[in-house]
Amino acid sequence: MAKAKSAFVCNECGADYAKWQGQCQACGAWNSLQEFKVSSAKTSARVAATQEAGRKGYAGANTGIQDLSEVDLGDMPRFSSGASEFDRVLGGGLVPGGVVLIGGHPGAGKSTLLLQTMCWLAQQQSALYVTGEESLQQVAMRAHRLGLPTKNLKMLSETSVEGILAVAEQEKPRVMVIDSIQVMHLDGIESAPGSVSQVRESAAVLTRFAKQTQTTVLLVGHVTKDGTLAGPKVLEHMVDCSVLLEGAEDSRFRTLRGMKNRFGAINELGVFAMLENGLKEVKNPSSIFLNRSNHPAAGSLVMVVWEGTRPLLVELQALVDDSALGNPRRVTVGFDHNRLSMLLAVLHKHGGLMTADQDVYLNVVGGVKVLETSADLAAIAAVVSSFRDQVLPHDLVVLGEVGLSGEIRPVPSGQERISEAAKHGFKRAVVPKGNCPKKPIEGMTVVGVERLSEALEAIFG
Repeated sequence: MAKAKSAFVCNECGADYAKWQGQCQACGAWNSLQEFKVSSAKTSARVAATQEAGRKGYAGANTGIQDLSEVDLGDMPRFSSGASEFDRVLGGGLVPGGVVLIGGHPGAGKSTLLLQTMCWLAQQQSALYVTGEESLQQVAMRAHRLGLPTKNLKMLSETSVEGILAVAEQEKPRVMVIDSIQVMHLDGIESAPGSVSQVRESAAVLTRFAKQTQTTVLLVGHVTKDGTLAGPKVLEHMVDCSVLLEGAEDSRFRTLRGMKNRFGAINELGVFAMLENGLKEVKNPSSIFLNRSNHPAAGSLVMVVWEGTRPLLVELQALVDDSALGNPRRVTVGFDHNRLSMLLAVLHKHGGLMTADQDVYLNVVGGVKVLETSADLAAIAAVVSSFRDQVLPHDLVVLGEVGLSGEIRPVPSGQERISEAAKHGFKRAVVPKGNCPKKPIEGMTVVGVERLSEALEAIFG
């Protein structure tokens, strides 16, 4: 009997090696190589026979060479998922033939969101929900508890990809959910479900099916302890859209963030509230992140960040205290730790405030993660406010990028950010001079600054 061959594949980048080694030479990750069995010739032939149609054109029917201007877009209209916040993250709705990967921590609400979406879609078109982790009774109990319309939604409890495709070819659903990709398996792959080879090949076969039949496929993916999607990195490269459902354990709010999107903007943010009857959309996210205390405190300040295609007002809190350690602490939640250290150095050099003997804590309220530089000036202002124990006005909003030489740089979409703050009742704004509106905004005083010293003078007087 021939000995089964093994290969070692990196979970981070998908590179493969003939033998195990501690570090992946392609991406530099440590301890990321996992072993999987290479299919034999007979097994490969069996897999090829079951996927003969799938091997004829990965991205759809083979129509030969076409001029780009002659490609017809009329046969691929988007359709709504039933939730405007979900549609926003997807770039305007679901696309026929698109493959969407939805990740999130256990209990975040992935299955709840998809069950709500599929129950709504089933009333307008054919829909198939494939569950491999829960029984049909468990899914039905959840739907009954949430008060969802259960008629017309086809359910299938299956983990074999070949079996799922056989049913899908017969039912011809327009939308199909796979919950989850980590428990799916192909009969021709000699490894356990959830392994690198099974996840990669199962996702490839399902993607082929989606492209060739114009079926929208929604894949549920598990996440690792650090919050990234589990499985090989090539899984994210295969799909058209990758979104992550996040939420703190002590919060009823959930954020759906787009990590990759071939059909729209990335880093788009959708906000939901987890209630007894399921996930409900939050039409005005700024209202929940601006639920501030009635008693003003030093170190609290409002900033405007840009999430995808819309501005979002969030509260930033800082706490500066005398350090009892030789190496003062720098702790951030929702803000880049290294950027805070850089801003403190700029504050010392160009603002005249030294925090080398102070512990500095920075927190973005509401679980929002700030991934842009427009929060630089607000972070410095919050630190100075806490250090001086000086309360800032409740109707003040601050935005701007701070350079290493102490200059205040303009930020993208500055006009829209200021207008959003004015809509929420803010009366005063300190912004980069390049972002000052050409026409005065009714009820708001906008102060443009070019240097950090000017900004601190405008904020604190």
